[in-house]
Parts: sequence; structure tokens; C-alpha cells
Amino acid sequence: MKHTFLIPIACVAMLDPGHAQNTAPAAFEQGVSLNSSELLPAALLQGPSYRVRNQVVTDGYMAHFEIDTDFGTFEAIGVPQAKVRIVETEAIRKLVETSKSDLFAEGLKRSVKQPIEAVKNIVTKPVESVKQAPKTVGHFFSKIGSAIERGVDKVVDSTKDNEPATSAGEVGSGIGNAAKNAAGFDKAKLDTARQLGVDPYSDNPRLQEEMDKVTWAFFAGGLPLRIGAAVASAGIAVAATNMVGIPEDTYALTQTELALRDGRALKAMGVRADDIQKFQIHRALSTTRRHRIVTALETLSKAKGRGEVIVLANACVSPQQADFLIGALAILAERQRSGAADYVALKVCGRLPCATTAAGELQVPAPVDHVTWTEEVAGFARRDDLGTSTKVLVHTGTLSQAASAGLVAAGWKVVGIAYPSR
Repeated sequence: MKHTFLIPIACVAMLDPGHAQNTAPAAFEQGVSLNSSELLPAALLQGPSYRVRNQVVTDGYMAHFEIDTDFGTFEAIGVPQAKVRIVETEAIRKLVETSKSDLFAEGLKRSVKQPIEAVKNIVTKPVESVKQAPKTVGHFFSKIGSAIERGVDKVVDSTKDNEPATSAGEVGSGIGNAAKNAAGFDKAKLDTARQLGVDPYSDNPRLQEEMDKVTWAFFAGGLPLRIGAAVASAGIAVAATNMVGIPEDTYALTQTELALRDGRALKAMGVRADDIQKFQIHRALSTTRRHRIVTALETLSKAKGRGEVIVLANACVSPQQADFLIGALAILAERQRSGAADYVALKVCGRLPCATTAAGELQVPAPVDHVTWTEEVAGFARRDDLGTSTKVLVHTGTLSQAASAGLVAAGWKVVGIAYPSR
């Protein structure tokens, strides 16, 4: 599961090399190791089926967590994804327990007309690819310009949104296709995901496997599935949906219905038809990721330029890049909702969505964990293409003393906020 970090996600998002200074300060910092307790609440560090490793390496921007679980070691880039993996681990545990119950066995017995052998294959052949870590994305952006162009990336039409973009094999092998073709199964699986507080379109293959297996047994057997209360008793999923940041209507609408709803919303925003089409089939954007982007843009209803954010989303070449973009949009949306800012325009600054306030400030959202003063951060801080307006870096996590001082010296206001809840 180990992977090489070439260029940090946040670094490539924030940096426009063409505007970096030719001279560097006397000394730059490197990423540091932190204790997981400095980044996550104590209650999340260990659960019935997992333990977050204490030492967490940072790359200058993001924290890279390793979570040992009963189902393999999960890796997570950033605090929000670490919370997602924790919730998913507890959901997998509950699903596995459910699959050992008498009621599950009864469901299988009743579904004699359905492909039971497929269910048995899932029980006996767990997905080995759960051990794979997310791939590094930095090299895709080693040469970026100041603007995103349309049509430069080849888009793969994906009709299997719950498969990871990095091939991990068919999720829920055997039962997956049969179940998805059964009328009403998709709604049943959405209900399973809702009860667990997880993303129904998660790219966690083990979670998808267990949801398919358990949902199918109860759905085909004509039995009600009620697992939410038991999950809540673990102390993790009480606020799981808020931790994971899933809009509630993700569970109410099927994949097709959600795509139709989001397409109409983007059209109403004035987004170009070809950009909408590319957005809706882009492999790096799962159904939930697309819906979160649209939901954030709807919150920013007063802001011009929302179509440029869709172009930016279409330029993401991996789920990790999409998640960083979503985190940035979530910051802007939450500040708009709370009244902390009133945004009138959006623009793309390198690879980040930036927003102009009614007061004329340019606010740059940075969903990071711990920023150190590196050459890349210095280049970002000293960019000369952001205009003469007051520049504000709105960041999650923490800044090192040197990073904070360097940004302020370069003329930035620095505002620290909590990680957005949605």
C-alpha cells in the first residue's frame, strides 16, 4: 500500500510555476511528522475494528494517515478522508456481522430464484484490492499554466460509478451486475448506505462488496434491513453523514435521478452544454463527487463564473484531485451559508477555485492539514497574477510559524477555519 509522493496534492493545486520568485528565502521547511491525536479527535483514533497509527507523515500540505483495520490497512490523504475511512471501517464491520446473522441466512434461503452462487462467491472471496493505496497525482500537474483549457483531457465514459477509477476489479464480483439489474435493488442499496452513514458510491471496494452482499440477501429475500441503530451504538455513525459530507438527497435519488437533477441545475446556472456532458461522464468524478460540486455551486448562487469551476472539475485526472477541489468549494459554500463572506464572482487561480467578495477581497480556499514554508508555498504566496485586491488565504488545519509569517510578509491575510461539515 505504500506509495511515492511526487508532488503534494495541495502543492500542485496552489502553485503556478510561472509566477514563482527566482530567489528563495534563506531556508525552507520540509514536511513534518505529527501525532494522529493532533489531527483527529481522541474518540476517532481507535474503534472496535480499527486503529489509526500514531505517526502521521505530512508532505508540507496534507497528512497521510495509515489505519490498521480488521479488513486490511487503509490509507487516507487528509483529515476528511481519514474520517471517511473510519466511518467505512465501522460500516464494514457491521455488514460483516449482519452477514453472519440468522436473518441474513433466511434472506438467502428465501431468494432461491436469485443467483445465490454469486452471493456465496462474495462471502468466500473478499476483495484483495482493498490493500491498494491511492496513487500519487502530482506528476499529472508538473507543467500547468494559468488557465484550464476545454477538451484537452480524454474522458472515459463510466457507467459503473461505484468502481474505483484506479482499477480494483469489479466491485462485488458476481452479484454486482445481477443485483444492479434487479428492479428496486438500487433503492435498497441507497437505504443500506443511508443507515450506515456512508457514501453509496464510495471507491472503497470492500465496502461496496459488503453492501452488495447484505443488501441483496435482504432485498431478494423480501426482508427489511435495519442496521442503523446498531451502528450508532458504536459511537461512530451517530453523525457519520456529517463527518463524510454527503448531501441527504444522495440517498433519496437513484444514480440516474441524481444525474438528471444535477444536469438541470447546471443548465440553470448557465453552464455550457458540452461542459455539462463531460462533467456527467468524467471518470474521476463519482456520482457523489459530482453532486457535492453542484450542491456547493448552488449555495454560491450570487457568484458569476460558476461554469469555470465545472471546467476545472473536468480537468481533474484522479479522485484525489477531485476531492481537493470539493474541499475548496465546501469552504466557500460554508462561508457563504454562515454569512462569513458574500461572494459575487468565482475565478480559477491556477488550479484552485477562488472567490471575490462583495467587499472586493479575493479569497483563496485551501483544504489542507499542515502547511510548511516550502519553495512551492513561497512561489504561490508571491504570485503576481492575482490582481491588486486584498488577498485572503482561508485554510483548514494549521500553518507553521514560518509559513504564516511568509504569507503575511507577501501581503496575504490568513484566516484559519474548521474543516467544513459538508
